[in-house]
Amino acid sequence: MHFSLTPPTPFSLYSVIHSHGWFQLAPFEILNDGQAVAYTTQLSTGKVTRLEIRAADNLIHISTKEDLSADEEAEVRKSARWMLSMDTNLEEFYEAAKDEPRLQKAIQKGAGRILRSPSLFEDVVKTILTTNTLWNATKSMTRKLVSAYGTAHPHDPNLHAFPKPEAVASVSEEELKETVRVGYRAPFIAELARRIADGSLDLEGLRTSQLPSKELRAEFLKIKGLGPYAAANLLMLLGRYDFLPIDSWALKMVSLEWHNGAPVKPADVDKAFSRWGNYKGLAYWLWDWTSNP
Repeated sequence: MHFSLTPPTPFSLYSVIHSHGWFQLAPFEILNDGQAVAYTTQLSTGKVTRLEIRAADNLIHISTKEDLSADEEAEVRKSARWMLSMDTNLEEFYEAAKDEPRLQKAIQKGAGRILRSPSLFEDVVKTILTTNTLWNATKSMTRKLVSAYGTAHPHDPNLHAFPKPEAVASVSEEELKETVRVGYRAPFIAELARRIADGSLDLEGLRTSQLPSKELRAEFLKIKGLGPYAAANLLMLLGRYDFLPIDSWALKMVSLEWHNGAPVKPADVDKAFSRWGNYKGLAYWLWDWTSNP
């Protein structure tokens, strides 16, 4: 089955795919040397299907090997638009950034839209799996979690959708540690899944929440396993750019860029991008640091 979506202008599928490392985490798969992406998903009907997403002729083309009902196609269309940040309006940011030399490469590439998962549960779990570890370990933990507890594709047992909260909630913390090798993260992931499954946490409601970013950040910080850096990243995935994901790399780069290598504090990083207002996180994300070592 094949159908297409009309993207906004400008739009670069390549820039969305490579906006961060999510494309390397299951159930995403990279295709065509990074020009396209596949994603195995479980629809609300229970059907598991693999989406292949490509760009051609100014359209985004989505194909599946399975036939989809009209409702399933509508669900895939909605999910794909969310995953590719197609409804994120960047006109104001592009206008503000047009005279900033360090953002010209990003603007010319049509960058600024961030790849995300169909569910906030998946993005929160993946964010937890990025904390205090190497990237290869994050990829390994995610792959094991998906293959162990995600529903398999009916025609390819090697493909699995990301597990639903209910599936993870049914697993003990010890099993998560042994099977997925998530270590200290096991109780965080288990509790998150249990709270969603029993209805005490409406995580998906936060995805479309009208709360101010400061209050939404506070909601994320209530989730065990999420600190300020993780909360800022999740806000960016939701199109909220008014907090910076500050880590040691950010401190180093701001030090080199504006302080001649002298030590800086998180407040200095925030100050460096404060002129971008509600877009400071995006300006930081897209900043061209190539003149620095």
